[in-house]
Amino acid sequence: MRLFSLATEILPLAALFIGNSLYNIFIGAAASVALAGGILLITWLRERRLARFVIFSVLVSAVFTLVAFWAGDSLFIKIQPSLFNGLMALALLAGWLRGLPVMQLFFGAQFTLTQPVWMQLSLRWGLFFAALVLANEWAWRHLEDDGWVAFKVFFVAPATGLFMLAQLPLTLRGQAAARKSQPPDGGA
Repeated sequence: MRLFSLATEILPLAALFIGNSLYNIFIGAAASVALAGGILLITWLRERRLARFVIFSVLVSAVFTLVAFWAGDSLFIKIQPSLFNGLMALALLAGWLRGLPVMQLFFGAQFTLTQPVWMQLSLRWGLFFAALVLANEWAWRHLEDDGWVAFKVFFVAPATGLFMLAQLPLTLRGQAAARKSQPPDGGA
């Protein structure tokens, strides 16, 4: 199960990189979206559930890839991460400011955490998404298509993985605290 989860993250990036290397950024983006869509279908068939975050991500990528093909401009592919990450940062940080843990909306089915941990994760991920916006804005303005794809595959993906791993101790503490706070099953 863990290998499948890892594959769902890596395979679309690999498709982007390979499609871009063999053809161009348009083919790479289309291959990435098609593979991500296929993975969504397999996930649905296996588990009968889908994470909202992943659905949203794939739909946004698909729309911007279609617009890029229609306009004949790779800019739409390259600005998509800025818009997606900007929306995520805005949602997470606005929720955090209002005392609403938006991360729980996306990942509540996968994790049972305490409210303070959901709030911390919402803040941390909101700030991380904001940093990704700044990085992508620099990258698409200064790099050609091939350079931007390499940036996305070899900088953004590893940085995201490392950031995710850095959140693991907090997540595990939150899960342990949530288990402690649940009443024991006593039966009626």
